[in-house]
Amino acid sequence: MSSQLHPAPTSTRLSTRRLRALTLILATASGFSVANIYYSQPLLSLIAQAFHATEGSAATVVTMTQLGYAAGIIVLMPLGDLIENRALASRVLVVTAIAAGLAAIAQNLPLFLVFSVLLGFTAVVAQIVVPFAAHLAPEAQRGRFVGQVMSGLLLGIMLARTVSSLLADLWGWRSVYIVSAVLMLILAVVLATTLPKRKPDHTDGYRSLMASIGQLIRTEPALRRRAALQALMFATFSAFWTSIAYELIKEHHLSQTQIAIFALVGAAGAVAAPIAGRLGDRGLGRPATGVVFALAAVAMAIAGLGAHNLVVLALTGVLLDLAVQGNLVLSQQEIYQLRPDARSRINTVFIGSVFFGGAIGSALSGLLYDHAGWAGVTTLGVGLSVIGIAIWGGSELLRRRGAMPTLRK
Repeated sequence: MSSQLHPAPTSTRLSTRRLRALTLILATASGFSVANIYYSQPLLSLIAQAFHATEGSAATVVTMTQLGYAAGIIVLMPLGDLIENRALASRVLVVTAIAAGLAAIAQNLPLFLVFSVLLGFTAVVAQIVVPFAAHLAPEAQRGRFVGQVMSGLLLGIMLARTVSSLLADLWGWRSVYIVSAVLMLILAVVLATTLPKRKPDHTDGYRSLMASIGQLIRTEPALRRRAALQALMFATFSAFWTSIAYELIKEHHLSQTQIAIFALVGAAGAVAAPIAGRLGDRGLGRPATGVVFALAAVAMAIAGLGAHNLVVLALTGVLLDLAVQGNLVLSQQEIYQLRPDARSRINTVFIGSVFFGGAIGSALSGLLYDHAGWAGVTTLGVGLSVIGIAIWGGSELLRRRGAMPTLRK
């Protein structure tokens, strides 16, 4: 694995104007790609009716799509360190378009589940383009440009449910997947014709590539720490958004359409991504990390104390989204400095940990809501955030005592 020992060039020389245009393209591709994972969530009742299935059976669509995405993180994402990036991203988008088109015409639930897995598997292109943005950006502005791409990804996550609900109201639930298929094909052409070529330095093959992921986990403590912190943050985020719909229906008597509108508050948190990127570029990533975890703890405490007030809950959603998105960009800004030649593999470890944390947060949230109500969920969120503060504080203490290596930022 000798090719892994020599860092790749950190960026390609591009004019500022072209870099901004490419950043917008990558942000758009990332947002529309990741949205495929979340389109089905507000459509489950309609899907159940179409396939004459129970709502419980239809709910497996969400699980299977997420499992497909998890598999894509493990299998496809590391290929960004092996295969020419422009070709990889555009070709995966073509497969995404095929999966969405097949989902749109599926005639029974088992077939729809198969196509949903494939859709989730290929939606990982959203994560392939983020390290690509890090390679394109100048080192001094890397956090800023990665943050802008992450804004697109996060907007895709936040707006997918609302967009799919509106399309389903206008033209039926199958139209969501038809529109997605067309968008994926358009994006595939755009990426193939506008992005510069980037051939990774790794030449030892796929088996060596996958084996090196374990080595990265063992040898990069900053990666382990950042993965753990973002897993805790995303667990808090998932706990809130998993149970908030129950609270809004039971205590505030909102309709599904009103809940979809409420979910739009999360989009406001996308502004945190570029701000966090700039803070990281200025060397303020460490103190900013402590701030965002404190913000998450305060947000969940407010949600518990002000559960009777819809405005307070909406404010909590905004604050929590600011925290999770801010920490995501701060984390990626730090870990992308570790091994420029292994950014896709580093992202595999990091994003895999994030979704593992999110799954745990969702599961605990549902369990606690059944037994302790909304107070149990918010207590969980505060506790997870406090654990994050403790990990951050401990690492800062060790660093100041010289027991931890110091990065540039």
